[in-house]
Amino acid sequence: MTLYIGLMSGTSLDGIDAALVEIDDEPTCGQPRLLACHAEPMPARLRARLWQLCHADHVGFAELAAAEEAFCKLQAEAVAALLDTSHVSSERVEAIGSHGQTIEHAPHGHAGGPAYTLQLDNPSRLAELTGIAVVADFRRRDLAAGGQAAPLAPAFHQALFQAPDEWRLVLNLGGFANLTLLPPGTAPHAPLGFDSGPANALLDAWHARHRGGAFDPDGAWAGSGRVDETLLAALLEEPFFHLPPPRSTGRELFHLDWLSEHLHGRERPEDVQATLAELTATSVALAVEMARERLDAPPPALLIPCGGGAHNRDLLSRLARRLPDTPLGDSAEWGWPADWLEAGAFAWLAWRRLAGLPGNLPSVTGAAGPRVLGGVFAP
Repeated sequence: MTLYIGLMSGTSLDGIDAALVEIDDEPTCGQPRLLACHAEPMPARLRARLWQLCHADHVGFAELAAAEEAFCKLQAEAVAALLDTSHVSSERVEAIGSHGQTIEHAPHGHAGGPAYTLQLDNPSRLAELTGIAVVADFRRRDLAAGGQAAPLAPAFHQALFQAPDEWRLVLNLGGFANLTLLPPGTAPHAPLGFDSGPANALLDAWHARHRGGAFDPDGAWAGSGRVDETLLAALLEEPFFHLPPPRSTGRELFHLDWLSEHLHGRERPEDVQATLAELTATSVALAVEMARERLDAPPPALLIPCGGGAHNRDLLSRLARRLPDTPLGDSAEWGWPADWLEAGAFAWLAWRRLAGLPGNLPSVTGAAGPRVLGGVFAP
């Protein structure tokens, strides 16, 4: 058995998730087990700096370096806290899998330019601070092979949740929603996964603008509003929702300015929040229908939600109404609470890198073939 640490900071910019994962040494198995976890809160000043970088038209190198250094030190603090609470020494950890902080993701490029994806990260510095080898820069190898470089978690979902005799659906509800449709293990199909659209990114931003606070607890504010069907229909006209997979998205497309283009200014804020929640549920349902058609699949026997949105009761209720033939499960039944799947995925991807095994699924990203992802940075 070997220990790995996965680090993940998502589009919510609320902190760094650190997961300590045990993985069988046998390369053909690689069954991951979550041993411990830690959430390192994002300091307000760093969050504001990262938010600015994600939305800036022009960025200075010194500004980028300062943010990267602060982020890297926070990663090291997350690792130290995780090891301290789990009573594990750094010498026992084989490697850290670091996703970094996505600043911009443009798998189709801009204005005819090359495709790119930028994660703020400094794996050399992180290895120096922690004394542990770091595996990082997972996305650009898939991008170089013609893929979208996202989502990368579906291969991990397959390792955890694929069943021998039933179709399952894993739905990550982070800042953006992405799904993984898992065929039965005996089926000839490969898993299919892609981004369905916004999830918490718009919900959190609209809530912060009108009520303050980082998010809408349990979706209570959204639940107090009424869906504006005219606004919902206008939002769903966004071409992204109708693109075939592979596809991925981010703040580059879905942000409050995009939302404001569809508002007349007389809407009740709680009605807009309700409409945004319904937009997430509806776009997920559209994506599920698209995935099922692609694989000629029946309604999945189980939907396993994960990410922060898995705690949003209002959103889960909307999803249940949109997907009435698919009951909701709980990832904790497999030993993986909903909040820790993404961090766990990058611990698992670090193991795949050191084992020389592919980390992507071409059926998901559209890459030319399986690729070993990430670079290794020795301590």
